[in-house]
Amino acid sequence: MASETTAADPSTDLMIRVRDGDAAAFEQLAGLWQGRLVTLFLHHTGDHATAEDLAQEVFLRVYRARASYQPIAKFTTWIHTIANNVASDLRQRSYRRREYGVPTNVSASSSAIGLEQIAVAASGLMPARLADRTELQAVVQQALGTLNERQRMAVLLAKFEQCSYEEIAAAMNLSVPAVKSLLFRARDQLRDAIAPYMQGEQS
Repeated sequence: MASETTAADPSTDLMIRVRDGDAAAFEQLAGLWQGRLVTLFLHHTGDHATAEDLAQEVFLRVYRARASYQPIAKFTTWIHTIANNVASDLRQRSYRRREYGVPTNVSASSSAIGLEQIAVAASGLMPARLADRTELQAVVQQALGTLNERQRMAVLLAKFEQCSYEEIAAAMNLSVPAVKSLLFRARDQLRDAIAPYMQGEQS
């Protein structure tokens, strides 16, 4: 029942009110999720303006889908599904841009620290010291560049949004074993890329 679902999930309660025509509820919902979505997309793209645009696209799709919303799954899973779809659409546009020789934004300096934390956590490695943070950030950026888009999104949902395997699977339209495989391979790639620097730190 909706009432049972909403009791434990304020976002679901707000979304039901949005579905029923409450404009103020949509503003509250956006206030709850704006920062989280921008940060998620910032870690994913490395560009703040792009992250804000993608977050707005998510809210636009949420609003367009309001009439058909049903609180069957957790709201976090539902909105992460939309976010993953938006990221997938961006990836497809990026492929087309590259086909036509249009350069894409590869700078991620504005999100380097957040990505560093996620990559180190995902790889299971911790630096012995952080004196040369600039060098570590460069190493981590290179390591994250070895991940494909699906691996990166899975890592972000797992480590940043703290989603379960089941929630990631629902959001990305994958099986739980496929999610585990994505995260396992991503962790191995990050560990392999970062380990030489970490070993140098500890020597």
